[in-house]
Amino acid sequence: MLVIFALVFIFVIIDQVSKYFVVKDMVIGQQIEVVNNFFYLTSHRNRGAAWGILQDSRLFFIVVTTIIILALFLYILKNKSDLRLGEKILFSLILGGSIGNFIDRIRNGEVVDFFDFKIWSYNFPIFNFADIFICIGVGILLIKTYREE
Repeated sequence: MLVIFALVFIFVIIDQVSKYFVVKDMVIGQQIEVVNNFFYLTSHRNRGAAWGILQDSRLFFIVVTTIIILALFLYILKNKSDLRLGEKILFSLILGGSIGNFIDRIRNGEVVDFFDFKIWSYNFPIFNFADIFICIGVGILLIKTYREE
């Protein structure tokens, strides 16, 4: 359990500190080019989910995220002695990312996003570390589940 809580803490800190500096040092809409015509840091606020869906659905996201966090926490508690290191890491990624965005929604009513990629003519939705952690954790879980079947 200590490994899981330590990792969750680290992931939440990475997410929240990065968002703190974006809010502190950039105005909303400000864009810093990191890699020419490809990768930017863009200060953005999101009141919904990726691709702008469910905008201004704060209560919905708070309820759903609370359920996800509690379900994951209970699953981890119930199965703590059976979880292998990889499973501990993937659940820590999902929990850490979920808690990171949850903190934003509770505190500000919106999530701070800043990673901005433009791939050819497509402008990918702006995202943050919490989103990365969730996607990696869910991706590993899907691969693990597929391989076990």
